[in-house]
Amino acid sequence: MKPVILVTRRLPDAVEERLRRDYDARLNPEDVLYSRDELIERARDVDAILPCHTEKFTAEVIARLPGRVRAIANFSVGYDHVDVKAANARGIIVTNTPDVLSDATAELTMMLLLGAARRAGEGERLVRAGAWKDWSPSFMMGTQVTGKRLGILGFGRIGQVVARRARGFDMEIHYHDVRRRTPESEGGAIFHPTPEALMPHCDFLTLHCVSSPETFRLLNAERIALLPDGAIVVNASRGAVVDDEALIGALKSGKLTAAGLDVYTNEPDIHPEYRRLSNVFLTPHIIRTPRDFLAILEKKITLEQAKPLREYYFGAVDESRIAIGTGRDLVLNPPQSGEPLNYFMYPYAEADGKALNEDLYGFNLGHTI
Repeated sequence: MKPVILVTRRLPDAVEERLRRDYDARLNPEDVLYSRDELIERARDVDAILPCHTEKFTAEVIARLPGRVRAIANFSVGYDHVDVKAANARGIIVTNTPDVLSDATAELTMMLLLGAARRAGEGERLVRAGAWKDWSPSFMMGTQVTGKRLGILGFGRIGQVVARRARGFDMEIHYHDVRRRTPESEGGAIFHPTPEALMPHCDFLTLHCVSSPETFRLLNAERIALLPDGAIVVNASRGAVVDDEALIGALKSGKLTAAGLDVYTNEPDIHPEYRRLSNVFLTPHIIRTPRDFLAILEKKITLEQAKPLREYYFGAVDESRIAIGTGRDLVLNPPQSGEPLNYFMYPYAEADGKALNEDLYGFNLGHTI
């Protein structure tokens, strides 16, 4: 009998086809956003749930899940929509999809950086409204990116890819992380031991950290005050890492020249002031939407990569090969036999079994997922 998996949102056709092939998949072809009660009701008689970040697995929801549910396998890199401690207390494995969006997020980060610096949103609205009448030497003057200092808060996989892209603009890279990276990973980037030490060196600041109690409103008024006057802030991680009131106040006062944002607190119901500010370049959480994302995902999830998990579920696997993006150390603390794990939460082997979140985001949350 195939494991039963509840899929909460409509996924790309190739992914759903594979789910139907390998599992008894309960799909959502109408792509309806389930309420809390609907989610719990539909979880009856399933082994695992495959949600997106749109479903909120609070402690209350997890407490009400049927006992048969053994895994929450997220179709996302982030997992802040899941109360991981509550899931662990129920013996429910939580997985994510590390490293499939590093390039896409880095590309979007550079778009936000350039769009905010060169006033792309303002210019686009001007042209569409028919309000562009002439040109002058001072017309729509923005901020040059080339040769400027870029601060990266969170120097994990994504932060390091952003650094490589930014070097194409001859930017000087500075970063903060919970630990200093190897010289090979740094690639010449300059390490700062605290966020406060990093801020004065940022003509541009980009955030690449997971949303957690430790990073809640990490960018606050006190840290913004340490940035150079006229700095530009970019956020393509999670909205909760920014204090909206502090950022909006700095944009209004002129302390910050601009911001580029793709993620927000309580999205899509974002803070209304962002819509009113002309110096904020806004996009609607489009990190995951390049047309070739599925091809990238398929490349990451080759049959060879999926083999250890499939072997484990169906029997006979070398447990030392398994370390997927669960944040839980599956080498030192492997799952019990029969625990259902989603096939495309692909294994990412680590010799020492360390928590993968640290490498992904640069913030060591311990083995909490």
